[in-house]
Amino acid sequence: MHLTLAAAETLVFDALLRNRVDGSNARSVAKALVAAEAAGQGGHGLRRVEAYAMQARAGKVDGFAKPLLERSRPAVVQIDACHGYAYPAFDLAVSALPYIARQQGIALATVRRSHHAGVLALTVERFAELGLVALMVANATASMAAWGGRKPIFGTNPIAFAAPIPDADPLVIDLALSRVARGKIMAARQKGVAIPSDWAFDRAGRPTTDAVAALEGTMVPSGEAKGAALAMMVEILAGALTGANFSFESSSLFDDKGGAPGLGQMLIVIDPLASGGGGVAERLGVLASEISSDPGVRLPGRRGQTGRRSAMENGIDVENEVVSAINAL
Repeated sequence: MHLTLAAAETLVFDALLRNRVDGSNARSVAKALVAAEAAGQGGHGLRRVEAYAMQARAGKVDGFAKPLLERSRPAVVQIDACHGYAYPAFDLAVSALPYIARQQGIALATVRRSHHAGVLALTVERFAELGLVALMVANATASMAAWGGRKPIFGTNPIAFAAPIPDADPLVIDLALSRVARGKIMAARQKGVAIPSDWAFDRAGRPTTDAVAALEGTMVPSGEAKGAALAMMVEILAGALTGANFSFESSSLFDDKGGAPGLGQMLIVIDPLASGGGGVAERLGVLASEISSDPGVRLPGRRGQTGRRSAMENGIDVENEVVSAINAL
């Protein structure tokens, strides 16, 4: 089905309202999921609506929660998502951190008792559009073992980074520390299709092409031992230092069973004027120009930005079964 972005947001918004989510939270979630869909990240887009709604209906996520912000130090804020969706907490961070970063030179936000972080690129890019540099990490429900093991300990634990480029879209890097995002396996399960054999292991630690067995097993870390080590780093930053659950303590983001996931996220925002003076923006432009001068090279983030720009003009195509599932909620 072909939808304008406004129609897609209304579809999600209305579905969430019908499932114990208040208007402001439903609007924040709808904007985030539709933006993910427009950026080509369907695993974090409209396919999540069914699980989001089921969890709100069951009380696993509080659809009426309002995030709370406490400024614990001059450059640090602690945000309690109150077991609600993550996106309202991110909206609160985006409203508070730019002022603090320009005042202090750097700002740190910790988010606890949170939910699915979605496409981190969409959050860090909002700071880069204001001329700031942002780094974000998030943990997720355990799906990846420590290197050499079979027991899920870490989530896919994404890292995202954004920096402003003069007279151009920001440079945005967003990567999961598994070989692929787990949402892609979820999408394959929903479609009933096989996955590549290098995406995941089954419960016995064997490579699998079965999406169901993959979701019951563990993800292959990106870069093998290096990816697993980085996932541990994110676990410390997003889980331990925020006061959130570790990935292995969190419940699934794909069903309505168990308690609240209680995940964590961390945001670090830097004012380039404070760190390097007035020439930083130009230096970033030099780097971006040098990278782009190599034929065949595209700056990170450009594909998603181009997709979202096209979607604003032309809308998006959403699988009929996804729309039907949302309408049936």
